[in-house]
Amino acid sequence: MEYFDSNPRPKQLDEHSEGAQAFIDQHAREHRRVALVTSGGTTVPLENQTVRFIDNFSAGTRGATSAEYFLEAGYAVIFLHRQFSLLPYSRHYSHTTNCFLDYMTHDERGAVVIDAEYRQQMADVLAQYTKAKRENTLLILPFTSVNEYLWYLRDLAILMQPLAANGLFYLAAAVSDFFVPADRMVEHKIQSSEEFNTKRQLSNGDDDNSNENLPAAHMEGKKLVIDLDPVPKFLKQLVDAWAPRSMIISFKLETDPSILSEKCQSALKKYAHHLVIGNLLRTRKHEVLMVSARSGEKWLRVPTDRRTKSVTGLTGNGAEPVPAADPIEIESLIIPEIKTLHSEVIAKGDPR
Repeated sequence: MEYFDSNPRPKQLDEHSEGAQAFIDQHAREHRRVALVTSGGTTVPLENQTVRFIDNFSAGTRGATSAEYFLEAGYAVIFLHRQFSLLPYSRHYSHTTNCFLDYMTHDERGAVVIDAEYRQQMADVLAQYTKAKRENTLLILPFTSVNEYLWYLRDLAILMQPLAANGLFYLAAAVSDFFVPADRMVEHKIQSSEEFNTKRQLSNGDDDNSNENLPAAHMEGKKLVIDLDPVPKFLKQLVDAWAPRSMIISFKLETDPSILSEKCQSALKKYAHHLVIGNLLRTRKHEVLMVSARSGEKWLRVPTDRRTKSVTGLTGNGAEPVPAADPIEIESLIIPEIKTLHSEVIAKGDPR
């Protein structure tokens, strides 16, 4: 891809690669399956010394939750996540309406302890986290920008090639569709003042009637103008060149239910990978459409009485989530389906 010749190599790439290489080598020796789970959104910086950037709404819920179920299913997991998005295990206590301190109290001696109401749940989560640490089955690697994401993904895919069919890519990150190329990025903070921007353009030799040499994000009078390039379609490269023997799963998020199936089928045909998981914005926490060449289409749905429901009027500010008596996360249905399909891929020895 020409992209990597013209966009900067992340400073932490070598550090990420060194840790990933040791992790992959260990699990290759142990013949364990390794899932690379990508999670969270990708930023698009508008300046080299970044003050302003474009972002999306993804908090990384799907990726963090899925990583836990992959670990439960016996996989080792490389968790490539947007910095400060949700993490496996700690997610249970970082995205609720409660402050983390609400889970704590003092005992009769004044020592800080977990409140009895939450003690068993926290003990269970801690046990799972401790097991992953003890067995070294979870490697957490952060990224921030779409540029970092693409560099890390390519590097990790190449490192995972010795795993062959035991490698799996679960691409749940919300990757930006557009970006600012390195050669069109302004160095310093974009000034909102017309006076400062006029002085800067004149000092750079630009005249007021020419936008030819202006960066992709710049001021024109009182307006901020952003001229973005499309992010290269990396999925075909991943399938054909970076990870040709691994199982590859992508996601398709839509708001119009009438086109979801068609868009999933189109992506599957275009990129020739294994599985597309389609979901609708409003129902993504309760149902998904699995589309594969081997199995066709299959809906997975959490039963209505096992879903987290929304009830209005609890705070006067809209809807609050109310858990079912015994709630089910949709990822607990997705990952076993994927493991079965992955087993078929490994057994047949035909990645496509």
